[in-house]
Amino acid sequence: MATVAVVGGGVGGLAAAIRLRVRGHDVTVFERNAELGGKLAVLTRDGFSFDVGPSLVTLPHVYDELFRLAGTTLADEVELVRLDPQFRYWWRSGRHVEVRDDGCDVPGWAEFVRRGRTIWEVSERTFFAGPMSGPWSLARRLRRPRDLTDIDPLRTLHAAAADVFGDDAEMVQWAGRYATYSGSSPFRAPATLGCIAHVEHAYGCWYPMGGLGALRDAFVRVAARVGVDLRCGVEVRSITATADRVNGLLLADGTVVAADVVVANADATHLYRDLLPDDRALRAVRRAQPSTSGFVICAGVRGTTPGIAHHDIWFSDDSRLEFDELAAGRLPADPTVYACVSSVTDPSQAPEGCENWFLLVNAPAGARLDPSASEALVLDRLASHGVELRDRLLFTETITPADLEARYRSPGGAIYGTSSDGRRAAFVRPRNRGVRRGLYLVGGSSHPGGGLPLVTMSARIVDEMIADEVAGQP
Repeated sequence: MATVAVVGGGVGGLAAAIRLRVRGHDVTVFERNAELGGKLAVLTRDGFSFDVGPSLVTLPHVYDELFRLAGTTLADEVELVRLDPQFRYWWRSGRHVEVRDDGCDVPGWAEFVRRGRTIWEVSERTFFAGPMSGPWSLARRLRRPRDLTDIDPLRTLHAAAADVFGDDAEMVQWAGRYATYSGSSPFRAPATLGCIAHVEHAYGCWYPMGGLGALRDAFVRVAARVGVDLRCGVEVRSITATADRVNGLLLADGTVVAADVVVANADATHLYRDLLPDDRALRAVRRAQPSTSGFVICAGVRGTTPGIAHHDIWFSDDSRLEFDELAAGRLPADPTVYACVSSVTDPSQAPEGCENWFLLVNAPAGARLDPSASEALVLDRLASHGVELRDRLLFTETITPADLEARYRSPGGAIYGTSSDGRRAAFVRPRNRGVRRGLYLVGGSSHPGGGLPLVTMSARIVDEMIADEVAGQP
């Protein structure tokens, strides 16, 4: 068995630590921040609670499989509620589309989801089944030539949506939102991302009572229970290595930690620029485009708002202009506004008679935003949709791309690590196997990408790779 050091206690790092400890390895997690969980973070103020990272759980069986390895279940650790409706979508035209747990009656919706199912079934046994080192990694897992066309990698998501919804521009815009799940543009990301519509329909959208922090706490609890050594407030200065393999860590206080294996749950740019400098690897990492960042408002709101769901999205009037502005490095003048008001489902998240509004708009990675001006823009655009919060605000707190960059050391505050923009995005994303033997990458900047389910999958991939290495396989 090996001595394993995990750098970073986000979900990917915790999931890898649980798996590796269950195999019998000696595992220690080193987290720079005071709390574990990474972007699965919570802000509390004046009786209000806000999930400031992910706001829902999809593919719950991914976490259940992990927890069962540790001798428990997801249901034993977290009380999950299946959201119904899943989302409400709004346009200034006055149109309102509700996607419920049993579907949506808009023409074309069922066909779009059906195509998404085909993509998902092929992707599960190919793209998500193991590491990616280039197109041949994917090709070796294909069962038949048709698999490649079934995942629809050559068209953009926008083009695929237009093929289904035709002249219904608002539903084309709706489908394009699935690109933003990985911080990408529907005009550049592949149609493969349409599988998310199927995932939400088939597996549901779930909320853990007590907030997403309850899921974070479950990860921490399960890791501790199986014997992972969890250390917070410990900064790793560098990963130590010989010419061909890693051998440990150097901490900021000068402590040297020996390790046979290092799992980096850190952004790949930070890894190869700061922790284990490697110019060639850094150049390769920079071929992958960072995802978008975001501007966030956490608002304590007096009173209740009729007609809203747990999740609501108010779309911009011009989707292409919105993403052109993001690509140009600007906060859109008319952004799509995403809202999570979890107190609709969970009264513990706000004082009685109040609501906890989490508002998010896409922002370019690296954008230096004026928090006050950006907040005014978002609240103004929300008011233009007929939702006026300003006279009901008890307080607001904002999070900018610079704040995200400082907390997570992600370039420009990229929320999802690397984006899915472009046909080759999946193949230029940093590999799970690092540049020295014994070094492995998990998390949003490496394969298979960002988002809670995918970083949890990356931990499974890395665990299997380490098992092969320990067993002496290439």
